[in-house]
Amino acid sequence: MLKPVARTAALTVSTALAGVAFTACGAPSAQDDGKLQVVAAFYPLQYAAERIAGDQADVTNLTQPGMEPHDLQLSFDQVARVSDADLVLFERHFQTAVDKAVDDNRQGPSVDAAHVVGLEHLADEPGEEENHTGHEHGEEDPHFWQDPIRLATFGDAVAKELGTIDPDHAADYSANAAKLRTDLRALDTEYADTLSGCRRDTTVVNHDAFGYLGKYGVQIRSIAGLSPDAEPTAHDLATLHKVIAEDGITTVFSETLVSPKTAEALAHELGIRTAVLDPLEGLSTAAEDNGGDYLSVMRQNLALLKKANGC
Repeated sequence: MLKPVARTAALTVSTALAGVAFTACGAPSAQDDGKLQVVAAFYPLQYAAERIAGDQADVTNLTQPGMEPHDLQLSFDQVARVSDADLVLFERHFQTAVDKAVDDNRQGPSVDAAHVVGLEHLADEPGEEENHTGHEHGEEDPHFWQDPIRLATFGDAVAKELGTIDPDHAADYSANAAKLRTDLRALDTEYADTLSGCRRDTTVVNHDAFGYLGKYGVQIRSIAGLSPDAEPTAHDLATLHKVIAEDGITTVFSETLVSPKTAEALAHELGIRTAVLDPLEGLSTAAEDNGGDYLSVMRQNLALLKKANGC
C-alpha cells in the first residue's frame, strides 16, 4: 500500500558534537517522479491523503503497518522527511515524537488534525479512579477517525492545503475530497442505521479508542483507558464485572496491535466471548496483506458490534 519515496535529503552525523544533526538539500518536490511528497503520521491520515492526492503525490506513513502508533520513535531519516516534505499531516498530542519533529524541524505547511476536526472533550467513565484516567492525550479524545464525518472534514483540510501548494491540480484535490466525503457519509449512514435499536448499547473494549461511536448510541466502557498499555486497577475491573452482569454483555473486545491477554482474562472470568475490534490507529499487517483499508476495516468492526450488541 505504501509507495516508495525517493529522497534528496542527506543525513549528516557530526562526531565533533554530542548531538546528531541533519541537513536536507534540494526542494522536497524535486523528486525523480516529480510528485509532491506528503508525510502522514499514522494510518487514517495516510488513507485520507492517498484518496485526495491521487497520482499527484507520494504519501509516506511514519507508522508502519503492525506498529502501535503511540510507541512511535522516529529515525533520523524520518525526521528528515518531516523536515523536507511538501506537506506533513499529524495530530498534536497523539504522538509525542511527531510533535517534537514538527516543532523542532518543520518550516513548511502542515495540517494538524486536532486543529481542524473538532475533537470531543474527554468524559471520565463512572467509577474510574484518578490514576487510571491519567494519560498523555490532554483533555480531548484523539480518536476522531471513528467518526467518518470528522475524517471527511480532515480530508477537506488536506485538499485545501494541497491546492495551495499545487494550484494546477487544486480542482482534482477538491473533487477527490468530495468523493471521499461521499464514501464516508455512506459509511456514517450504515453505522447509524445498523446500530439503532440494538438490544444492548454498552460495549466493553480493551482501550478507549472508540468513544466517537457514541454518536451512534454506543456506550464504550474500557479496560485500560486511553493508553493501550495501561494496567486497570482492581476497582476498574470490579466495576466492569458489575456492568457486564447487569447489562447482559456477551462480548469483551480486544484489539489489533496490542496484547489481548487482559480482555481475554476478563471474558474468561465471566464466561463470555471475546472478539477483536480494530481501532485503526495503525493498519494491521493482516489488513494490509488482505488489501484492507479504512472503509473495509470500519465495516468489519460494524459487523462485530452488530453481533455483540444484538442489533
